Amino acid sequence: MTKSDLADAVAARTNVPRADAEKVVDQVFAAMTEALVRGERIELRGLGVFEVRHYGAYTGKNPRTGEPVAVKPKRLPFFKAGKEIKERLNLEAASGSKEGAK
Repeated sequence: MTKSDLADAVAARTNVPRADAEKVVDQVFAAMTEALVRGERIELRGLGVFEVRHYGAYTGKNPRTGEPVAVKPKRLPFFKAGKEIKERLNLEAASGSKEGAK
């Protein structure tokens, strides 16, 4: 599903114009991005948790040459799925649905 597909789904489920649904989706993602930039954790009950993980500097290898390369410390977004969505996905997979078989 793309962001555009998500806006279409929101518009269809809420009976609002697609342009308004797209604005809402854009603002939700903007708010989530801003929270992660501030280092905040985002918990969406039933879906999961978005958080920022900090990784220290280390020495890696250039895959082509094998030479050592200094990798700077970084912050990366991390998503951990919630219990409810895991259970639902496994229930769908156990029932033999096409989506679960992928």
